[in-house]
Parts: sequence; C-alpha cells; structure tokens
Amino acid sequence: MVNMTEDESDPFDAIVDAPFDAALSERYLVYALSTITARSLPDLRDGLKPVHRRLLWAMRQLKLDPASAYKKSARVVGDVIGKYHPHGDASVYDAMVRLAQDFSLRYPLVEGQGNFGNIDGDNAAAYRYTEARLTRTAIQLMSGLDEGTVDFVPTYNGEESEPEIFPGLFPNLLANGATGIAVGMATSIPSHNVAEIIDATLLLIDNPHAEHDQLMEVFHGPDFATGGLVVDSPAAISHAYETGKGAFRMRGRFSTGKDGDGNWEETGIEKLGSGQWQLVISEIPYMLAKGKLIEQVAQLIADKKLPILEDIRDESDEQIRIVFVPKSRNVDPELLKESLYRLTDLESKFSLNLNVLDSHRTPGVMGLKLLLQEWVYSQIDILLRRTRHRLDKIASRLELVEGYIIAYLNLDRIIEIIRTEDEPKPVMMAEFNLTDRQAEAILNMRLRSLRKLEEMELRQERDDLLKEQEDLQKLLDSPARQRTRLKRDLTTLRKDYAETTVLGRRRTTIAQARPTVEFSMDAMIEKEPVTVILSQRGWIRAAKGHVALDGDFKFKEGDGPAFAFHAQTTDKILIGVDNGRFYTLGADKLPGARGFGEPIRTMVDIDADAHIIAAFTHRPKAQLLLASTIGRGFAAESDEILAETRKGRAVMTTKPGVKLAVVREIPPEHDHVAVVGENRKLVIFSLEELPVLAKGQGVTLQRYRDGGMSDVTTLRLEDGLSWTMGGDTGRTRTEKEMVMWKVARGAAGRLPPNGFPRDNKFQ
Repeated sequence: MVNMTEDESDPFDAIVDAPFDAALSERYLVYALSTITARSLPDLRDGLKPVHRRLLWAMRQLKLDPASAYKKSARVVGDVIGKYHPHGDASVYDAMVRLAQDFSLRYPLVEGQGNFGNIDGDNAAAYRYTEARLTRTAIQLMSGLDEGTVDFVPTYNGEESEPEIFPGLFPNLLANGATGIAVGMATSIPSHNVAEIIDATLLLIDNPHAEHDQLMEVFHGPDFATGGLVVDSPAAISHAYETGKGAFRMRGRFSTGKDGDGNWEETGIEKLGSGQWQLVISEIPYMLAKGKLIEQVAQLIADKKLPILEDIRDESDEQIRIVFVPKSRNVDPELLKESLYRLTDLESKFSLNLNVLDSHRTPGVMGLKLLLQEWVYSQIDILLRRTRHRLDKIASRLELVEGYIIAYLNLDRIIEIIRTEDEPKPVMMAEFNLTDRQAEAILNMRLRSLRKLEEMELRQERDDLLKEQEDLQKLLDSPARQRTRLKRDLTTLRKDYAETTVLGRRRTTIAQARPTVEFSMDAMIEKEPVTVILSQRGWIRAAKGHVALDGDFKFKEGDGPAFAFHAQTTDKILIGVDNGRFYTLGADKLPGARGFGEPIRTMVDIDADAHIIAAFTHRPKAQLLLASTIGRGFAAESDEILAETRKGRAVMTTKPGVKLAVVREIPPEHDHVAVVGENRKLVIFSLEELPVLAKGQGVTLQRYRDGGMSDVTTLRLEDGLSWTMGGDTGRTRTEKEMVMWKVARGAAGRLPPNGFPRDNKFQ
C-alpha cells in the first residue's frame, strides 16, 4: 500500500460524477462552436476563413507582395502552421493551392509559380517544388492593416499577434465565394462579378430602402471562374438571393459558330464538309474536373447508353476544347446537347446558402440586401477607425511641429540653454511652456535642420496637418460624408475590375434555357425496320428488315410460331398475358434472328403458369379492346399500359378460373362491338357503351347461361361484319345487314348469320 504525504492528493478526487449525456452535450457544443466560428464559415467582413486569413497574413509578413520575388510554398506553410494555424501541413497547403487556382477562385489571392494543379483534376506538386507570392487583389484586401483599422489578437501560443479580420475594400465574400461544412450548418456561396457587387452596394448606399428587385437589376447572379452558363429563370435567381438559399443550374458553354444567317452564336457546331459536323465545348461547369467529364462520356459510349454519340476527343491546350463526334450526320444536334446535359455533369447544380459570420461572430443566413448592408456598416466602421487613427497621428505630429517652430523662433536662447545648463530639458520646458515630447524632440534635432528653409517647411506642414485634421473631423461628425467617402473609394476600386478589363469582364452568361427538343432515350435509337417473331413457348427474336410474315422461320423441336409482325427499332413491343398483366420490351433490345432468340421470361417477369395471348407494336394514343373468358371487358389507352419495369403492369383484374382472352386494337373509324359466345350467340352494341378504364374487371359484354365468350371484335356498322372463310383460299365474307343483332350491351344475343365460322372466331 502506497503512503501519500499531505502535499499529495488522490487523483481520483478530481473525477467529477456527472450524467454522461450532459457531459457529452457540453463538450460537443464546445467543439461545434469552434468548428463554426474558427474553421468552416467565412466572416462577412472579409469573406475569409481563419486558415485563408492566416495564409495571407503570413505571406504579408514575409513581404511577398506582387513586386517581390517568389518564395517556396514550404516556407509559407511552415510559418503558418508554426506561428498561426496549428493544423496539418497538407490541409494548409491545399487551402493555399486553391487560393492560387484561377479555375477555383474568380479573383485569385495567391500567384503561384510551378504546378498548382489543373482543371483536369490533377493535384498540385508538393510544396517543396512550388513558389508563391500575393496578388494585387490580396494586397487590396489587406489594405489598411497598419492604420489602426482592425483589432489584433494573440496567436494560439501567445508569442505573436494576428489581425481579427482584413480591412480592405475588396468585397471578397461575394467576389470569390466560399464553401464549408460545419457542425449542424453549412455554407455555399458562388463567386460574383466585382463590378456588379460594387454597383449594387453603391445603389444601397444612395438608397438604403432600395427593394430587392432594384438590386437584382444591377446584380445579375453568379460569375464563375470557369465561365459557362446559368440557365435558371430571373425569378428563380432573384428569389434565391432574396432568401439566401437556393440553387443554380450550371451548363458548359458550346463554342461559337455561325448560324444560317451568318451571325455568330454559341451553337458549338463545327461543319466538316460533306454534311459532317461535330460539337465543341469551350467552357465547363464550375468545380467539374475536365477529366471526370470525359470519363463520364466515354463510359456512356462504352455502355451504349448514348448511341447517337460516336466518340469524344480532348483537344484542349490552355483553352478548353472538348469535341463530341455524332454517330451520323443525321443526328439532331439539339438532341445530342440535351442528352449530354441529362446524362453527364455538363449540366450540374451549385447550391446557394448565404450562411456567414456577422460582425459579432454570429452565424446566420442572410439575403443579398442584408449581406450588403452589413458589409457597408463594417466598411464605415473601418473608415472611422482609420480616421481616428490618422487624427491621433496628426495630433502627435502637430505637437512636435509646434515645438520645432518655437525652437526656431527662439533659436539663440535654446542654444544658450543647451550650452550652459547641465539639465537643459526642464529649463526649456519651463521657459517656453514645452511638453516633454517637444523638449526631447528639440534636443534630438540635427544641426543641419537649423536652416531657414526648414522653418518654412515646418510652417507649411503645420498648415497642411491642420487642414487635414479639420477635414477628418468633419468626416467623423458627418454620416453623409462617410457615405460619400465610401462611394468614392468603391468607384476607384471598380476601375480595376471594370467590364472592359481582362479580370473584370463577366465570364458566366445568365440566360434562361430555351425550350429544346424533348429528351428521351428512345429518341436516340437509330430507326431500322425489324420483324418480331414470338414462338409458342415464349422465345422471341427480331430479324432485320421487314421479311414475309409467313416465311419459313426456324424453331426449336416441339415449338412453333405464335406471333409475327413488322416493327421499327424505335418501337415498344406490348406483350399481353392471360392473367391480365402487360409487359413492355424495346424493339432495339430484342435478340437477333440468327438463332432461336431468347426466352422472353429472361427479359420480363412472367408467371410460369401464365400464357402469352397477344404481342403487338405499341401505337401512341391508340385504344385497345380487352375481354375476359366470362365475357367482361373494357377499352384501355395503349399509353396507359406501358410498363417501365420487368414486373409489368396489371391492367385486367382476373378472378380464379377467369383469364384475359382477347386483346385487339380499336381502329378510329369503328363504332360498334361484336361479341360471340361459346353458345354461338352473337351480339352487337355501340362502342360508346364500352367504358375506357385504366384497370379493372370491366363490364358485361354478353350474358351467358352456360359457357363463356369465344371472341370479340370491333366494326363499322355501316360496313357490316366480315369474317374469314375456311380453307386455303383466304377469302372473306361480309354481312351488311346487322341490324337484327344490334342490341344493348349485356344482352344474350342470337345465332350469327349463315356461314359464320364454326370455331366462333371473327378472324
């Protein structure tokens, strides 16, 4: 047993007994607040996160201004993690790389030399190989740091100090945007055009009560570093900025070309001669790696999910140039564009979430107007702090200048005091009513300053300082002057980012997408004639071309023909089964006719005990007549029975012992229904009495005492009823006078005309 002295305490005495959930929530809240305020969300005033601010501050301390030589990135990263930001070097370097990438930042803050990555998605070289310095934009963002404009706070170890924010007038939050995920909240801000930001700010300074719609007249929306297009409606864009939340649809830009009238437009179509053409992309959506886009398209081609596209080529150098080669010159260019938008990231979304830290370090989502107002308040506060700092400097300098002037006016006496007195300073202060600083400054004057010209310069300096002091005091006392000064400074800044400058011109076009061709995968199928053959045992195939339907098709032993009809590869094939379900197959996906085909049950999930009773080509907007073995039926829209899945679609509800027996297309000119039962009774009634249903058992077509229905068809009563004669002649017989069989739906009927087929089938 260990004996403890009086000075030693039991370590178990420090253990606090507390509920686990309370302790966990308390500690997690501290972590969450740290992540929100010191890592993930940008500050509204300078638009920076701490890591970016510390990077730029460290580079400023290393004097890496745009006119100086580059320094190794490793040097910058080392200073940042050693003095200001105690995190991993990889994360700090990644943040620095992003600040230097002109395809990531609309207005880069770091000028890099070496491999800083590319738009293909390749990573930057290691920091021991690359070099960097600040850009002019970064200098503008940090302007005023030495003028008392912001507070400095101790670094994490207390050895250094760093600015709380940057005071520069450059509107970095909206200009370069920001993204970040904190705990329980996130931010996503796109980049914008500086000239438009300043125009909106000037409008708000002139009219603080300006409506949001007025701001959106000069502030048009995102301006991404990689250009492209934003294709949302003006109303949707405006609503997103009004609420601070929304999303923008971004698209790549097709290269310019001449239309039919010889005018230049962004068609992307390059004519190659002989009717051949290709599509060319010159800009891609923001944050999309070019290599990823090319990989996506290549995979679609390999998987045959984009059959109208033959090839994709990357012909990019410093400028992006991605070439899409169509399958043939007959492909619709607009369909190809729409297909690329739908199937690849050539159209993608960028979320807007204006969640930022305000001047009190409180996170919140702001609309555009509130965001600009808060930024204006912060800039006026910085202006006032700069003014007060300058007034203090002027007061300090005026004190010395007044002392120098007194010295010049009493130069001989001053020299005498200095030569004769052991302690001249207190004597001078008492005799000429000087302050301690004035007396010390006079004693430290150089002999060469004792010339008449210097006295004149001092008097001029005093006058200038007093004039500046008066102007600055008026600025402090007048909010109107403060707004005017801010407007003047913003107007001066705008000249560096005007629409006519390379850096300032808008890159992203805001234009609502025009209606294009309707996109569907079916539209991309090349249209070719085929002959569909379905055997009795359910083996299906498609022969190329329209061959004779009574041809000598080969089947497996014990199998034979069931259905054969002509179609196109663009058609949908409807399969009706006696349990009332319908299945859909694409004609282009049917196996070829070299062999026996494939079992249809490998393509769709047909019950083992179900039998196929119908197979035919789907015709849009057609009506089908469905009837069961007990003489119930209805009409169905062909478009409504198309099935998207292997399980098909249940259309006719059947009870035990009841089967779907007949499926026939109703020609538009037909106006009556003819039903014949197993009892050889015939009934004809108006087609108007047959309901159109999406699903169900249907209504009674004919009433039976014994047996059920044999067949049902439709006809034009004026033309009479026709049926196929027996034998090999293929002749048909038509009975014109059918009035005696025309009754109401559900009647028992009467025997058919003489000569009606004995098998009770209409065809």
